[in-house]
Amino acid sequence: MTQPTLIRGEHERTACTLAASGVPVLPLQAGKVPFGNCRRCADNACGGRPNMKTPGPCACPGPCHAWAAATTNPHVLTSNPWRRAWQRASAVAYHPGGARLTVVDLDNADAIAWARKTLPATRTVPTTRGEHWIYWGAMPSSNAVRPGVDIKSTMAYARWLGPGTGAMTELPDTVRALAVRKPSTVRPAPRAVAVPAVVGGGECPHRTPTYLDRGITMAEQRITEAPNAIHATVYRTFLAVLSTHGRCGCLTDTHIARLFTAAQAKGESPRHCTDAWTNALTQLGL
Repeated sequence: MTQPTLIRGEHERTACTLAASGVPVLPLQAGKVPFGNCRRCADNACGGRPNMKTPGPCACPGPCHAWAAATTNPHVLTSNPWRRAWQRASAVAYHPGGARLTVVDLDNADAIAWARKTLPATRTVPTTRGEHWIYWGAMPSSNAVRPGVDIKSTMAYARWLGPGTGAMTELPDTVRALAVRKPSTVRPAPRAVAVPAVVGGGECPHRTPTYLDRGITMAEQRITEAPNAIHATVYRTFLAVLSTHGRCGCLTDTHIARLFTAAQAKGESPRHCTDAWTNALTQLGL
């Protein structure tokens, strides 16, 4: 057996050991990069974000959605699609939030010095350039909370670099406060975007404009009240509107702009809005 095969086998064994202890794991390619979307999920077809921050309604058998694919299921980890991924993997990663953990990623000596003065001691894992400080408890992830400091917990992955040393401490409020963003005093206005036209010309089943307006209002409300998975919600909402109103030509630019404005108010970028709309059109064959 060649040395590369031995290394790849070691990654798979490490992953299975971590999974058995309740830590969701996934393989990483060279450069600490997760495996990208399969063809079925490319270009947002499944409703997940292209940057894989939000899992879509997807049942991929392989590690297709980065942190969202992380699993503790030994049958999944050793299935053929995952085995093929392990054969190409260069490292093991894990989803800290899925194990109720938070990783404070300290990227340089200055960040480490700041942590030693500011944060309670906890389990420490050496990294290539700094240290991971690991706490019990999950929280929202956030990058660049201060120079050289990232927080990795929910909706994020961290590279597995060993068990580390020291006793693990409960997640302190000091760390939670790092991820709290100050509210902006001025909210930028939604940007205008070019929207692919809807195919019209079919028989219109809508007797009055009230029916369509009610549908758009309900769609706006669904997007506005979504607590999470915003991109997937936007995609599904666009899909529902187009499946009802997309073939008869009733939708106007004003209706579409209302949907895009609601999505952008929830943090969607104009490009993600356009992508979700285009994918919905494609899904319905419009």
